[in-house]
Amino acid sequence: MRQRFTDRLRARVDGIWEAQHQHPFVRGIADGTLDLDRFRFWVRQDYLFLIDYSRVFALGAARAPDLATMTTFAELLLATVKTEMELHRAYAAEFGVGLDELESETKAPTTQGYTDFLLRVALHGEFRELAAALLPCMWGFSEIGQRLAEGPRPKDPRYAKWIDMYASPEFARLAEWCRDLVDRLAEGMPEPTLRRMEEAFITSSRYELRFWEMAWTIERWPA
Repeated sequence: MRQRFTDRLRARVDGIWEAQHQHPFVRGIADGTLDLDRFRFWVRQDYLFLIDYSRVFALGAARAPDLATMTTFAELLLATVKTEMELHRAYAAEFGVGLDELESETKAPTTQGYTDFLLRVALHGEFRELAAALLPCMWGFSEIGQRLAEGPRPKDPRYAKWIDMYASPEFARLAEWCRDLVDRLAEGMPEPTLRRMEEAFITSSRYELRFWEMAWTIERWPA
């Protein structure tokens, strides 16, 4: 069987992704011991991330090479701003994070860097690079959720709910759709194009790891 291009990508970042699985923030969700202040910080930063993530979907819809892909990006945009962000607000409330906190939060350096990178690729990179840059978030969270779901459920029901969300078949289907898109866009492309897609994928994977570290350290601007 011919190797998928996304298998090549996954092999390139195996160390980065394994570091995510072993990160104390992720392990703290797994066993339910994660300090709530750290998780609340992650929730607030992730909310800000989702705002710009929605903008990236909008740009992706505008730049999509065919109607089917445009439609899916438009559906992802709508699902993010109308459904996921509302669920995020309700979920944040369970951790004592109100709407005023979500909307008054300042992006941490890592959040700023990650969203700036995605928006720059969406605006100035090839559409293929954009798809590759989006994949680590979808695929990585699905992999983390599924691996955590294989272990004992944390006693804190809020962390168990987090695992259920990212281990869900619906989220796995989203990750697989994005993998299929990247594989299709890579087909027949010359090696320089594939390397640009690979670099976008690697950079996003690094930011995904940094996002956990940002939340663990409650990263702030120095001044």
